[in-house]
Amino acid sequence: MEILGIDIGGSGIKGALVNAETGEMLTERFRIPTPKSKKPKDMAKVVAEIVDHFNYKGPVGCGFPSIVKNGICKSPGNLDPSWVGVNIDELFTEYTGQEFTVLNDADAAGYASMNYGVGKGKDGLVIMITIGTGLGSGAFYNGILIPNFELGQIPYKKHKKIEKWAAASAKEKEDLGFKKWGKRFNKFLKLVELIVCPDLIIVGGGTSKKWEEFSHHIKIETNVVKAELMNHAGIIGAAVSCLREQHHGHLH
Repeated sequence: MEILGIDIGGSGIKGALVNAETGEMLTERFRIPTPKSKKPKDMAKVVAEIVDHFNYKGPVGCGFPSIVKNGICKSPGNLDPSWVGVNIDELFTEYTGQEFTVLNDADAAGYASMNYGVGKGKDGLVIMITIGTGLGSGAFYNGILIPNFELGQIPYKKHKKIEKWAAASAKEKEDLGFKKWGKRFNKFLKLVELIVCPDLIIVGGGTSKKWEEFSHHIKIETNVVKAELMNHAGIIGAAVSCLREQHHGHLH
């Protein structure tokens, strides 16, 4: 079954058609920059452009960079504050005419890794961390998603949330080298280890492409591995979760 997967990020909105049974991407990834306003209607227009680009009709799975509960945005993350309280499923359906299943983007990326990637068959507590504009996190216990683990929201020093200090956006903003930034990311992983004591941490998101540049700065006891699907995982996982939800009713 071909399903359109869309991955919404702070800097880009990306989509591709996915074989939901095998997790294989069937098309090139199509990307449009996230509108500067980061407001609901402007972003919904871009989502509609992606649906039109693929001339797609049917269910759409969508990873969203914030807390999503029963389709409703609970926190603005790195987007505009006006997102809070918006029913994302309904908004995107209104703009596209297609049925949407929206879930947290790190949960979506985790889905891909747990079904087709390095997390496949892994029991215990597995945490997926995605490094992008923010630090996303998805949690799986014996392969089952525990939604909305937002570990990037942990307050740190003078920052409201640690992702402001340790995500890829902080690396760019402060022009940090991989050594300095890698130490910050390690500090974040140390807190994750202390708080939830996982059996495995999988690192994905755009920055994971540069794994060799910073992985030697990760010095925690938990086994930390790179997500081999990297930044395609959000698209693949969103499409797969869409199929899952139709089988099992809502995740949340």
